[in-house]
Amino acid sequence: MQTTPALRALAIIAFLLSTQVESSAQSSFEGESDAESAGPIITPFIYPGPPLAPIQKAPEQGNINWSGLFTQSFAFIGVEEGFRLLTENGALHSHMPFVRGYTDSVGNLHGWADGDPFLVNYVGHPMQGAVSGFIWVENDRRYRSAEFGRNRQYWKSRLRAAAFAWAYSEAEEIGPISEASIGATQARFPQQGFADHVVTPSIGMAWMITEDAVDKYIIARLEDHIPNPYLRAVLRGGLNPSRTLANALGGYVPWSRNTRPDVWPENSRYYFMKVNHSGTTAVPDQAARERGSYPAVAPFEFSTITLVQQNSTAAGACIGGGADAALRWNSQLQIVFELAGCKMTGLQTNMSGDSLQYLMGPRWTPTASSRWSPYVQLLAGGQKITHETVDPEKKAAVAQALQAAGKTLDYPDHALYTSDRDGNAFAFKAGAGVDVRLTSALAFRLVGLDYMYSRLDRLDGIGYGQGVQVTTGLVLRMGTW
Repeated sequence: MQTTPALRALAIIAFLLSTQVESSAQSSFEGESDAESAGPIITPFIYPGPPLAPIQKAPEQGNINWSGLFTQSFAFIGVEEGFRLLTENGALHSHMPFVRGYTDSVGNLHGWADGDPFLVNYVGHPMQGAVSGFIWVENDRRYRSAEFGRNRQYWKSRLRAAAFAWAYSEAEEIGPISEASIGATQARFPQQGFADHVVTPSIGMAWMITEDAVDKYIIARLEDHIPNPYLRAVLRGGLNPSRTLANALGGYVPWSRNTRPDVWPENSRYYFMKVNHSGTTAVPDQAARERGSYPAVAPFEFSTITLVQQNSTAAGACIGGGADAALRWNSQLQIVFELAGCKMTGLQTNMSGDSLQYLMGPRWTPTASSRWSPYVQLLAGGQKITHETVDPEKKAAVAQALQAAGKTLDYPDHALYTSDRDGNAFAFKAGAGVDVRLTSALAFRLVGLDYMYSRLDRLDGIGYGQGVQVTTGLVLRMGTW
């Protein structure tokens, strides 16, 4: 059989990976005893070469490694958008001019759902949020060695990572290199919803925390009983998938950790990727440990909410959800940012609609440190109402024409038999509610009752000028534990 150049190259690589250069090994092991040099050598699947002397690194400057952060973030966006170009026909052929496609995508954003399957929205996008969060952690020199547990260093680290994950998510959704600019994705039905803008950073932070807990309480403990470095590498990489991808994007071996040594001997070095176990150790808040307590009033709160809204002349309620972030101004005052949406019910046949609200303003919490924490708030911003009407006769005609051509009705054909109307206007809501503390970290929003006003008086004869909104949900309190 004739040997191809590719097979010959593979044979040479295999020979190099299984052969040690004796002269290099002897010079590297000078000073070792005969017994040590005669001992067995554990060789990873990528040969590390002879042990090298520790590299003296210059002190790192600044708290954030900005160059590494942006390099790895652009690499991640490149991976995501490259995958879209390879797998999504619409990303390659949007059939729209670039500028118009981008502006239509951003201007068409409304509602909550975006047409993606459950696994994509609530597993894939949270993993994206976790990967971008771990990219931040790796470049956050001040906190990158913080370990999961009851300490401020860790929770500050993950809060900073969640903020970056939100910024990355927005860049990937509507940035210059994004779904909006490549393929004009949100310009078409049903990709216009805001689900990913909220789910990616919020559930992504929960995914990060889960991987951190798994790493500390499962992987690390299994490593104590598993001496085989191959199995330890597989455990680290397989049970922390988001951290594994973040490591690879940073040029580190997938099983790398800032909190403990590599799975192979300390002096092993890999030529194609770095081994990272030399991060700056986070200093715990010793004063807080000695006190045995943390502040009772949270400096930051993140809430996931469900809502039901009844407008003045609407036949049915608008049901949905969203999230709000509350920054503590002082012991009794917070500044709140809220993004929420809902799906309308009770509309006439062949019509659907949704509402999107984006608001900010003050929230007064007179007893924020108590078990029961009532609040009063006044938020202002905007509300976007969208109606869509399906023409059943046009839909049947389009389906018949496609069937004659051997095709079936699909999302791209949606615009051929529907018409949209929307309105966007100033809105505010004022109301009160009460939170019940469950733990130092978690509270339950028992009820929130708000009056909602919008300058958008009517759309298709339905009044949206005034309404009542009822909310409930969970509140994550950061900085109190």
